[in-house]
Amino acid sequence: MSDRNATLLVVAGEASGDLHGSKLVARFRSLAPNVAVYGVGGERMRAAGVETVYASEDFAVVGFVEVLRHVPRLKRAMDHLTRLVRERGTRVAVLIDYPGFNLALARRLKALGVRVLYYVSPQVWAWGEGRVAKIARRVDRMVVVFAFEKDFYEERGVDSVFVGHPLLEEPGLVVAPPPKDDIGDPPRLTLLPGSRRQEVARHLPPMLGAVDLLRRGIDRLDVSLVCAEGIDLSELVGMDALEAAGVSVRAPELRHDLMRDSSALLVSSGTATLEAACLGTPMVVLYRMSPLSYLIARTVVRIPDIALVNVVAGRRIVPELVQREVTPERLARETLPYLTDRELVRNLSRQLLEVRESLGAAGASERVARIALDMMGGD
Repeated sequence: MSDRNATLLVVAGEASGDLHGSKLVARFRSLAPNVAVYGVGGERMRAAGVETVYASEDFAVVGFVEVLRHVPRLKRAMDHLTRLVRERGTRVAVLIDYPGFNLALARRLKALGVRVLYYVSPQVWAWGEGRVAKIARRVDRMVVVFAFEKDFYEERGVDSVFVGHPLLEEPGLVVAPPPKDDIGDPPRLTLLPGSRRQEVARHLPPMLGAVDLLRRGIDRLDVSLVCAEGIDLSELVGMDALEAAGVSVRAPELRHDLMRDSSALLVSSGTATLEAACLGTPMVVLYRMSPLSYLIARTVVRIPDIALVNVVAGRRIVPELVQREVTPERLARETLPYLTDRELVRNLSRQLLEVRESLGAAGASERVARIALDMMGGD
C-alpha cells in the first residue's frame, strides 16, 4: 500500500478508549509512519501522535437520560468528523467502544464508502441483541476482546476476530501475580469510584460512609482513593471529608500498584473490575445512575450480572451492588470479610486469576494495528 497522503480516523469517546487507542496508534504508526491519524481522543492518544479534533474528555457522558442533554453537541461533532473524512479522503476508520456515538457515525462512514473496524465490541450481548443486524450493515470487521464475543457474533453473521484484551499490555498487569495468601497488617482498602465525574459524585459518598463503618470494627485500616485523570475531587466532595475519613488521595498512575497491594477494593463497575481480576485482588463492585436511566437500563439489560469480572467468569464470583443497594451499610458488610478472612481471600484470588487467563495473550494492539493496515491496503 502506498501511504502517501493516507489518513486513518480513530474515535475513542472515553478514558478507557483513549488508553486502548493510544496503544493501537503507537503500534500502527510504527508500521505505517507516514499515515496521518486524526479523530477523537485524550491525552494518551495525543501523545501517540493523533490529531485530536475533539477531546474524549468532552464526550464522557454516562446514563441514558444524561446523554440527551448533549445530543446537539455530539451531532455537531459527528457532522464535523464526517466532513473531515470526505475532505481528507479517509478510507478506513477505527471506532473504539462508545457505541451510542460510534454506531451512528459508522452508518455515515459506510455511506461514504469508508471501511469500518470496530475495536472493543458494544455489549450487545447484554443489552441490545437487536442491534446486531445494524452492526452487520455498518461494521466491516468487529474486533472483540472477550473470547465468548467471537462466538456470539459469528453465530449472527458478523465478521469478528478475537485479539485478547489490551489490559494485558499495561505495565502493571503484564505479569500475573501469585494468588493472594495474606490480608496484610494493617489491611489495605482502595476506593475506585469511577472514571467520570458523575460516577465519582454518586459513588464516593457511600464509599466514605462504608469506610467509617469499617473503621469501627477494624482497629487499623489503611484506605486510599484513586480517581481518573482530570477528576477534581474538590468539586465533588469536600476535601475535609476525605481527611476526616482518613483517606489518602493517590495519583492515577499508582492505580495498579495500589490495587495489587490492597487487601480489597471498592470499585465502580467497568474495566477496573478486570484490572482487579488481573491482579487477583478481591473486590466489591458498585454502580449508581440516575433513577430514570436505571429504569431504562432494567428494560434493556438481558444478563443477570453487570460487573465484567462476573460476566467473563460466567458466574457471580464477587459481590455487586446496584442503585439502592449502594449504601454504606451494604458496602461495609460485603467488604468486611475480605479484610478479615484469609482463606476467603485466598480462594477468591485464585478464581480472579482464572478470569485473567481467559482474557487471552498480550499483544492486542499489535494485532489490531495490522488488521487496520490490511484494511487500508484493501485486503
